[in-house]
Amino acid sequence: MIKPFSQACENNGPPILSQLTRLLSDTKTVLEIGSGTGQHATYFAAGLPQLLWQTSDLLDNHEGINLWVEDAGLSNLLAPIEYDVTQALSSSQLYDAIFMANTLHIMPWAAVEACIQRMSQQVNDDGLLIVYGPFNYGGDYTSESNARFDQWLKAADPARGIREFERIDKLARDSDFIFEEDIAMPANNRLLVWRFKG
Repeated sequence: MIKPFSQACENNGPPILSQLTRLLSDTKTVLEIGSGTGQHATYFAAGLPQLLWQTSDLLDNHEGINLWVEDAGLSNLLAPIEYDVTQALSSSQLYDAIFMANTLHIMPWAAVEACIQRMSQQVNDDGLLIVYGPFNYGGDYTSESNARFDQWLKAADPARGIREFERIDKLARDSDFIFEEDIAMPANNRLLVWRFKG
């Protein structure tokens, strides 16, 4: 298998890392939901050597992620665990932070609901939930490019689409996460941060 590659991951890695360096300065363990190609995990684990970075994804994506993990040879970067957001993790391990990037808009809404609800079962008290991607606010797109992206997503699968910040925030709050930060990122993306107060 050829190692998977995403140009978007290459582009958004540095600005995300600059924020994670600040947000995760006192953090020991991170669970990444939907590690995709494995590029983000490799880049962030290299840039944050004090963290133990746990990759996860559907089993179909593990081979590609493992190619990145193995090539990196980082002691703080772990091979992926199987994770279907509609089902509980078989592991009872809790993490200091949970990170996901560009995942919520490719899941059907029922999976988004299940995903956010399950995060409270995987994070330590006072732990962070950090979500990167495009979001709508007050029912409006933040840019024309996001509107086009949303149309493209829905043309491929009507269950996909850019999510409303307010609905995601309500799901998080209903699962005992307190909203902390909304950080503007390049290419009309956001980095949203909640803290678990279970």
